[in-house]
Amino acid sequence: MNSPDFPGLVRFLVEPFLDSPDSLRIDCEENPVQAKVWIRIAFKGDERGKVFGRGGRNIQAIRTVVRATAALSGWSAYVDVYGASEQDSGTDRRSHSAPRSPGKPKPQLRPKP
Repeated sequence: MNSPDFPGLVRFLVEPFLDSPDSLRIDCEENPVQAKVWIRIAFKGDERGKVFGRGGRNIQAIRTVVRATAALSGWSAYVDVYGASEQDSGTDRRSHSAPRSPGKPKPQLRPKP
């Protein structure tokens, strides 16, 4: 079974949010045996807010469209965003089911006295 043009789809969905679309980098790793695709995108760090949107709505919508397109073709898709600015410390891996960072404990609710 042929896979959809995942890099083209991601480019189509992400470029409108970017001031400099030339900074967009897409790495697509497909495994046809398991029908899975891993898509990693990177762009200028100062454009992160536009791509992610308020509360992460934009990037969630992009991931949803990519996953739905993949599912229609019998594939599973995973989209990760990597930071590219000097302010970011290394790579920033964000995925739909990313665990909480271990640095900050989950806030606990206390019963009212």
